[in-house]
Amino acid sequence: MKKINFLNSELQPKATSQFLVEKKNKLIKVLFYFFIFFLIAVFFFLLTANIVNQPFSWIDKIPIISNLKHLTESAAVKLKGEDRGRINILLLGIGGKNHEGGYLTDTIILLSIEPSTKKMAFISIPRDMAVPIENMGWRKINNINAFAEAKQIDSGGLAISQAISDIFNIHIDYYARVDFIGFEKIIDELGGINVYVDNGFDDYKYPILGNESAPWEKRYQHLHIEQGWQKMDGQLALKYARSRHAFGIEGSDFARSKRQQKILEAVKNKISSFNILFNPIKINNLINYTQNNFDTNLKLWEIFQLCDILKDIKNEQIITKGLDNSPDGLLVDAISEDGAYLLLPYKNNFSEIQYFVNNIFTNAPAIDKTKVRMEKSTVEVRNGSWINGLANKVAMDLKKYDFDIIRVGNSSQQNFQKSVIYDLTYGAKIESLTILKNKTNANVSLGMPQWLQDDLAQELVKEKHLIQPDFILVLGNNSDSAQSGAEK
Repeated sequence: MKKINFLNSELQPKATSQFLVEKKNKLIKVLFYFFIFFLIAVFFFLLTANIVNQPFSWIDKIPIISNLKHLTESAAVKLKGEDRGRINILLLGIGGKNHEGGYLTDTIILLSIEPSTKKMAFISIPRDMAVPIENMGWRKINNINAFAEAKQIDSGGLAISQAISDIFNIHIDYYARVDFIGFEKIIDELGGINVYVDNGFDDYKYPILGNESAPWEKRYQHLHIEQGWQKMDGQLALKYARSRHAFGIEGSDFARSKRQQKILEAVKNKISSFNILFNPIKINNLINYTQNNFDTNLKLWEIFQLCDILKDIKNEQIITKGLDNSPDGLLVDAISEDGAYLLLPYKNNFSEIQYFVNNIFTNAPAIDKTKVRMEKSTVEVRNGSWINGLANKVAMDLKKYDFDIIRVGNSSQQNFQKSVIYDLTYGAKIESLTILKNKTNANVSLGMPQWLQDDLAQELVKEKHLIQPDFILVLGNNSDSAQSGAEK
């Protein structure tokens, strides 16, 4: 009887054959790594353990072997988020049990990976950003982990992941939380990291760990870091990431967030510089540190899968962003009722932040909202095309430039081939008009045509408190915004 090769591309659709081949190759690759790792692990264990008279029981005593027993079974299993095309991991840094305020999240960074394009993004979330918490009102986001831990140990990572998922309207697939001790040990076990220090600085108020209750003059030390490339061990990397009171531009939480992103990028580069599967001692030590100072919902096979993805991501494909209170930022300064400093989303609305986070991998232009905010420009968006939902989409896009969108709806005339901006200020808000035109590629007309005046008059009868906007944007079929809407 003739044997049939079911992997033959002539007998199977090309896509199916390719999938089976890739699956087979991936499984073979993992099995090969596992086999080589097993041999090396056995070799190192024989050198360090007295097992001459125990011919077989020693196998079970290799810590890493028990952890890797399911690795080959997971070769064809996808990570969470891969089906959506984006993996989101929340990275959290805390002081730890023996540190004052040890369960407050000193660091919050959203790590997103787009496997299809081999892109990665770090989005820093300031610890002073206020969010609504059930039965507590608006509180700093760094409190969520501590509140959850007070109710149930080891529940903080999941609690803050869920909170950010709800607020940002984005799936958080995994979280990883490390304390100061664990951070230092991991960096040291990797052999240190290389970091380029953009700005050298002096911080005379860097806190000495364990001296929180000491006299004031003994609580701090002088931290000096030079500009340029620095080889950092765990202790120096922690100081570089934590410093908040340096002189000059490095003395802010936002500067600190950028330094933390540089640390993570350096860690990624170090992991990618050697094949971690071939170093069983490092793996074993890192797992031990994980148990004591690290909390995550990542399984071991998922960590290996992530490392395999990260090694192919080049530095130029890494996006580093942060939420801040700069003129073009999405947060504003505020003071709580009890006098605490807060950062709030503009108009207490997270829609702009949601748009920013969910579109981090798009090539959107830098947002310059200062001029629009100063002119307090209002816009009405009308759909002059037959593309469903176009007005709502464009209105959402314009909000991120700080236009006040007062109404969204359909135009009575929907035969527009080109978008038109009707400037009812007659050039009085020229900066806003320029930005609006640049972002919509629309024609500009001063005043209103008769049909539009008639529409507003009829609407005024129905709605007595109708506000006349500064600009009325009527969207056309052939505008850039209409074409992008049609593609969706």
